[in-house]
This record gives sequence, C-alpha cells and structure tokens, in this order.
Amino acid sequence: MEQGSRYQNVVRRFEQLTEELSKPEAVRNQPLYRKLARERNELEKAVQAIRAYADIEKRFLDDNAVVKESSDRELVEMARAELGELERELRAKEEEIKILLLPRDPDDSRNTVIEIRAGTGGDEAALFAADLARMYRLYSERRNWKVEDLGSSPTEIGGFKEIIFLVSGENAYGKLKFESGVHRVQRVPVTEAGGRIHTSAVSVAVLPEAEEIDVQIESKDLRVDVFRSSGPGGQSVNTTDSAVRVTHIPTGIVVQCQDEKSQHKNKAKAMKVLMARLLERARREQDEKIAAARRTMIGSGDRSDKIRTYNFPQGRVTDHRIGLTIYNLRGVLGGDLDEIMSALALAHCDELLAREMESGGRASGT
Repeated sequence: MEQGSRYQNVVRRFEQLTEELSKPEAVRNQPLYRKLARERNELEKAVQAIRAYADIEKRFLDDNAVVKESSDRELVEMARAELGELERELRAKEEEIKILLLPRDPDDSRNTVIEIRAGTGGDEAALFAADLARMYRLYSERRNWKVEDLGSSPTEIGGFKEIIFLVSGENAYGKLKFESGVHRVQRVPVTEAGGRIHTSAVSVAVLPEAEEIDVQIESKDLRVDVFRSSGPGGQSVNTTDSAVRVTHIPTGIVVQCQDEKSQHKNKAKAMKVLMARLLERARREQDEKIAAARRTMIGSGDRSDKIRTYNFPQGRVTDHRIGLTIYNLRGVLGGDLDEIMSALALAHCDELLAREMESGGRASGT
C-alpha cells in the first residue's frame, strides 16, 4: 500500500510539473523553467516504468481472479501459467523503479568541465595527459556530445602540463563524474632508451558547469532608509528626503545613493549596485566551492592516490575502486569507456540502495 502510494506521488508530481511548464509565467522565468524541466526529465523514466508496472499488475490481478473464480479449466490453466511470468516481470520492474527513484545528484544533467593535469612523471605524465584528453574527446564523440577547449599548457613533445575543456551534452556530468581522481600509467616512455617501464600519474577533475547565477532579492530581505542629501561638509543640498540607503539584511551589504534629486531614481541606482555586489559575492562563493571540490577530487596528484591504472605491457586497464580489470587498453584509450562507466554507475547505485535499506531498517526498528 505504501509503495503504491509512493508511485502515485511520483506520477502526480510528474503531471504537475508538465502542467507548470506549460504556464506562461514559467516560460517567462527561464531559471524557474530550467529547474522545473530538469526535475521533470529526471522523473520521466521512472514514470514510464511505474505505468508499465501498473499494466503488468492489472494483468496479474485479472489472471488471479480467473484462477479463483472461473469454472473453465483450460482458461484457469492458461491464467495460472501466465501468473508466474507476470510475477517475475513485476519483481524486475520493481527493482528498475527502485533504482530510478534513488536520490539523484542534481548536477547530473549539467554539462561538465574536465581538467587534466600532469602529475608525477615529468614529460611522460604530460604525454599521458594528452592521451586521456583524446580518450574523453573520442568518448564524447561516440555520445554526440560537443567538446570546447577552454585552455591548455602544451609541452614541446606533444603533451600537456594542463588541459581544460567543456563537454556539453545529455547527462554529461552524470556519466563522467566518476573519472575524477589520479590515473596512473605504466609503460616505456618514448624518451627511455633502456626500455624500462616507468610509472607516471595524471590528475583528472570533473566539475559540473556553473550555470548563470541569478540574483533574486525578496522585499522582506531589504531595509530601505531615506534621508536628505548632503553636500561637502554636511551642508544640505536638497530640501527633500531623496537620498536612499538600501541594506540587504541577510548579507549586511549596504548601498547608499544620493546623486539624483528623485528618490525613485536613487533607489533604482542603489538596487543596481546591490545586485552587482550580490552577484559578485555569489560567484566568489561558487568559485570557492568548486576549488574545494577540485582539491577533494584530485588528491595530491601522487601515484599513491590512484583510482585507475593503465598498464601498457599487459594491455590492461584496472579500476581500483571496484576491482574491475579490462584487457582492452587500446579500445579504452580509443574512447570505448562504456563497460567501465556502466560498472561504476552500477556500483554507485548499489551503494545508494544499501544506504537506503540501512536507513529504512533503522526507521522501522529492524
């Protein structure tokens, strides 16, 4: 009963979002429209699965009624035979819905900025940074994503000390976010005359693209004081209360304007200055959050912080977080990342499911 109610709430919310997106006021307010559209897109697959579940459940209940109530033996046998298959379909669909309704990272649907930096290993690390950049470009091409260069520091032998680019496309951040960390390479460098295998490291940071920050000010957060304008030495230059002081209560930012003779114009100017200061403050806070996320992602850039190893002599790629080894090094560096990406996403889902079950167990006292 509880599960059915939860499914109904999801469908109801989806339908509500569909209705809200069609309203003129939502279309006019683009930040709100994008927010609603993103939420609707995230629910769409779950709603499709819920509706499919409802269809299967209806067939199951109909067959069950036939088994219990019909006197037609042949019809009863057919219904009984179908019940087993429908029960399996219901269980499978239930698992699918459970995964689709797991808490989602709100940034998954965003475009993503990828920053690749050579770490331990000198020229060889820089060359491998170029290899990884090419790998992500080829993977993006397979998914019809757009790649835009944002900056780089190339080396003389074709590598990169640093390269940064933007990947734009459906669920780009959601797919690529597990790539953050230190990637280790084991191979014989082109500069190595003795044929010895070297180990180098490259750090990768995957960040959601920052959306345009919209500053919204509510009237309850403002205190507006009016007073008479004063000239040098405090002399009054205006006999009316035309000067305006605006205080943004949550941040304590104060803006004062008395240039105009009109109180209305002074307030409009003060609000423009306040908006600019709040926008700068929001951008600064966002930059600080991104910098903190970047530091968390790449660790020290040392080989010991590795999340993945690319071993050229053995032709293998190993992701150490999930213990996955693939003997297709050439394919992976050619952009064939689907197997690794799917395994990482599945492991992430398993972790979220385990957390949800654990919290559910605590809530129910089990």
